[in-house]
Amino acid sequence: MRVAVVLAAVALTAAACGTGDVVETAPTTTPSAIASDAARTPTSTPELERQLFAAARANDAAGVRDALDRGAALEARDDDGRTPLVAATKANAVAAATALIDAGADVNAKDDMQDSAFLYAGAEGLDEILVATLSHGADVKSTNRFGGTALIPASEHGHVETVRILIRAGVPVNHVNDPGWTALVEAVVYGDGSARYVDTVTQLLDAGADPTIRDARGLTALQNAQNRGQRDIVVLLAAADGN
Repeated sequence: MRVAVVLAAVALTAAACGTGDVVETAPTTTPSAIASDAARTPTSTPELERQLFAAARANDAAGVRDALDRGAALEARDDDGRTPLVAATKANAVAAATALIDAGADVNAKDDMQDSAFLYAGAEGLDEILVATLSHGADVKSTNRFGGTALIPASEHGHVETVRILIRAGVPVNHVNDPGWTALVEAVVYGDGSARYVDTVTQLLDAGADPTIRDARGLTALQNAQNRGQRDIVVLLAAADGN
């Protein structure tokens, strides 16, 4: 009986093998293959990062791409906490900044002064870089070291087109910064009442800026404009305030 059982088992095994079925086994990765892959992966070095920062500041887009291709860290930091993108932005290096943004640089990364590429471009009227940051995920509600949005310093400087871009992007127009001022108040206090500030104030009012918000001293934008003799802006604010 025992012999019969053994013979039957052998017959079943032979039949299974004769079906042509192949048992697949999972591929294995040898340690040598892993080491080979690692060797082919570029690794960032201080020298590569220095080259990347130099190319970024010099507006050398080709140099930026070359350093990145050779492994330079896209989000490396310099002694001031700047990323290559922030460094390029502060140099108004449009081509280099664009190359970095296209490579995936974080447009919201801030340096030690709390400047990001988006915030600095907005504050300084660097519209080409600003538009690029907005199309790559800029946080329009982010704030600088003064607790202000990009719209506040843009209005302070009378950057008419920049103000237009930021308003369209959805930056809050009534945000109050740490010193207690809105974009509208700063356009008056730091402005000179000239045509570009009239344009800035008009844009802010059209976008819903509240002329009744008072600054840290308790003054409205209208009162500040009156104190500074900005007649054209006084007319605008008085109409908006219902006076």
